Amino acid sequence: MTADPPLVLDIDGTLTRPERWGIDPRVFDPIREWDAPVVIATGKAFPYPVALCHFVGVPELVVAENGGVVYTGDDVHFTADREAAQAVVEEYRARGYSLGWGPEDTVNRWRETEIAVNLEQPIGPLREIAAAHGLEVVDTGYAYHVKDPSPNKGDGVETIADYVGIDLAECVAVGDSMNDVSTFERVGRSFAVANADEAAKAAADDVLDQQHADGTLTVLDRVRGSE
Repeated sequence: MTADPPLVLDIDGTLTRPERWGIDPRVFDPIREWDAPVVIATGKAFPYPVALCHFVGVPELVVAENGGVVYTGDDVHFTADREAAQAVVEEYRARGYSLGWGPEDTVNRWRETEIAVNLEQPIGPLREIAAAHGLEVVDTGYAYHVKDPSPNKGDGVETIADYVGIDLAECVAVGDSMNDVSTFERVGRSFAVANADEAAKAAADDVLDQQHADGTLTVLDRVRGSE
């Protein structure tokens, strides 16, 4: 029997329910039972994908914060720092805007290298301020991420692959957003779920008919034992 290919999976929009929020629990068992490395590559703050690996029961191979933090299972690599993003946010607030997450802001509380802003907040001034600081704003469909333009998910996936000994040409990736394009460009085969944005669809090898976790589960069924 042939082995499963290594996987690179996004979280939001890819492992979630159609109503957008909350991971679909149907993905847990297939990921746990996968007999090749599974890399979780997300825009979420570092603790979230680590916790997901704990709950699913797979080794912690994580690209977080759009490539700002990379965890190989042994070493944590920071490819950016939060200082510049914090300066952008302070100026944004000084102009009378809010991050939109409430006073406790658990979205950013543990974020190491970037800052996320709620999609309900105005993006125009955010982009303007970020550009003045040499940063970019990435719209993932779930938040606006103020980040260093250099780090990306694809670089993080490559770091993990080099460390763990994964052949990227054998990898299968599933995602839904422009922040997954850099991953799609590096792996052997890439899938965009039906709810993906146009950038992800254009970069993917295959665009699925199914949305969110339904799409990802379809991919897992299709590629299991294909390598």
